[in-house]
Amino acid sequence: MAADEAQREFVHRFFRAMQAGEAGHEELMSLFADDAVMVDPFTGKPETRNGIGEIRESFRCTLEQPTPDIKLEVNRIDLDGPLVRAEWTCTAPSFPSPVKGYDLFDLREGKIARLEIIVTEAPGMRDA
Repeated sequence: MAADEAQREFVHRFFRAMQAGEAGHEELMSLFADDAVMVDPFTGKPETRNGIGEIRESFRCTLEQPTPDIKLEVNRIDLDGPLVRAEWTCTAPSFPSPVKGYDLFDLREGKIARLEIIVTEAPGMRDA
């Protein structure tokens, strides 16, 4: 498999594990390097998680209060060496509109070294 095909499959594997919820948690964690960094905006402002322990805890908290019938769709994947940008849409019956954004992956030696999650459209957002 060519490097770009492997990166694309890696991203799809990541999103399949996310979609699986509790059943995909260990698979999801196996994709991160032990010293990985993750930046996520889900507490209302970007927060940095350092190391697999903090990343695991962040996802564990999400699993404790799951959104029913959530669906993640990868819309586009762009590659630039070890950097991967994956645009996504997240829908659920409880959302008034889809959540859209993108993830920036820095992949090293087959693992996520850094992941930054950016939300570009969220339910209830309005133009200023």
